[in-house]
Amino acid sequence: KMAADTSVDILQKVLENEILQSTKVVEEHLDAEIQKLDQMDEDELERLKQRRLEALKKSQQQKQEWLSKGHGEYREIPSERDFFQEVKESKNVVCHFYRETTFRCQIMDKHLTVLAKKHIETKFLKLNAEKSPFLCERLRIKVIPTLALIKDGKTQDYVVGFTDLGNTDDFTTETLEWRLGCADVINYSGNLMEPPFQSQKKYGTSFTKLDKKTIRGKIYETDSDDD
Repeated sequence: KMAADTSVDILQKVLENEILQSTKVVEEHLDAEIQKLDQMDEDELERLKQRRLEALKKSQQQKQEWLSKGHGEYREIPSERDFFQEVKESKNVVCHFYRETTFRCQIMDKHLTVLAKKHIETKFLKLNAEKSPFLCERLRIKVIPTLALIKDGKTQDYVVGFTDLGNTDDFTTETLEWRLGCADVINYSGNLMEPPFQSQKKYGTSFTKLDKKTIRGKIYETDSDDD
């Protein structure tokens, strides 16, 4: 028991020392920063202020430009022709191919409405799949809902049904946000290595199995009650 106690004491001392060391490093860094600011003359401080203002102005201009191109809200576009125009003028686009009779499209709508407001760097659109046969054929869209994730005018990735979202109807907005972050189609600040649904306690209890039907050449749903 004595030996065990001693090793615990040693470990504790090592830990305390580690904490002290890292605190010291942080303090030294802060001291250096403060000293740097103290040593700056008026001109340098003014230049620093100007740079900050410029950066702020630039980000405001960028925000205005995005808003003028229809970012910041989740919108339906009327036709395939509009799709090409919309995609051409924005770097990042998320387009939801939906069908009115598909319940899971309404679930997707709810989350996309929230994300469109949060991520104004990306354009969020929806397009009726039944009115877009050419695009569905060209983008090989077979499952509804499908999100086409587009960067610089090229479709880079797809979110097909809810398979990537924990395979459940009650996935969170954070889960979809994480999935879009994985495709680099939004500025994601979370940890890409950890899908949010893996840390959800309720995951597994309210699990909805998706029933997939493959009907050749026809758009099919991930809904189990589809026709």
